[in-house]
Amino acid sequence: MIVFFQRITAVAKGIDRVVETFAVSAVALMTVIVTMQVVTRKFFNFVFFWSEEITLLLLIWFSFLGIAIGFRDRLHIAMDAFAKRLPKPFNRFLDVLIPLCNFGFGGFLVLNGWEFTMLMSNNSMTATGWSSSVMYVIMPITGIMICSYSILHLFGVDTVQHKHLDEELEE
Repeated sequence: MIVFFQRITAVAKGIDRVVETFAVSAVALMTVIVTMQVVTRKFFNFVFFWSEEITLLLLIWFSFLGIAIGFRDRLHIAMDAFAKRLPKPFNRFLDVLIPLCNFGFGGFLVLNGWEFTMLMSNNSMTATGWSSSVMYVIMPITGIMICSYSILHLFGVDTVQHKHLDEELEE
């Protein structure tokens, strides 16, 4: 069983690297596009017709991937000060309940996100002409990621990345 989770964790870390690289690239590209948009508007009285739409698309994708990364690294709001005062059996119960609730939220994103993506597939974005579903397909992707992290958390697999950065900051 341990070997199974080690393999799954290795695959998840590989996927995480791709997701993080995409998210960082999206922010960088978004910054370049917005800067280009401001410069061309101020100095040339011209704006690329696609710039606002692509920036919005990158912002949406980056935001949803950030949500998934937050679940992975357990960065979302927690009430540790309160939970630490509770009896250990109740904390063990919470250790099961929280990943199950997170899994439920991920499932919600998968089901409703996919439904919304399909609903928007017949519409197109004005500037690029792309299907509007491109904006919304990130919802079920994020849901799948959250469900995966929740299952790993339920089985006690540590999914937190970049621990070495936290250690460097503490020094």
